[in-house]
Amino acid sequence: MKKNKIIFWVATVIIFLFEGLMPLGTLVFAPEYATAGTEPLGYPDYFAHALIICKVLGVTALVIPKLHPILKEWAYAGLTFNLVFALISHAAVDKNIGYMVMPIVIGAILAVSYIYNRKIKANGQDGR
Repeated sequence: MKKNKIIFWVATVIIFLFEGLMPLGTLVFAPEYATAGTEPLGYPDYFAHALIICKVLGVTALVIPKLHPILKEWAYAGLTFNLVFALISHAAVDKNIGYMVMPIVIGAILAVSYIYNRKIKANGQDGR
């Protein structure tokens, strides 16, 4: 069904923009801000750089249509762990509700992408 693909791609593109393109753009064009989200939480600078690289690899795996399904599952899992730990870190360290909402919202969009990816696969619409 075309509706499933549209919902999947809209959710996946949002995830790609927020979790991949924006952090990569920050790292490339404004590296002084690459640690802005992790430094106040007490994480070292190298952690932010590794996190950005892992996010970019994860979202890239989501947008490659013919990629092996197990790799996509790992990408969804990795991105989910990232969001869960971001929520926990913000809840434990700065307790700012505004910072805790973003991982929840992005996680919900990631869940929509995952659910509709599974629907597309189950209906044999993945183009393989």
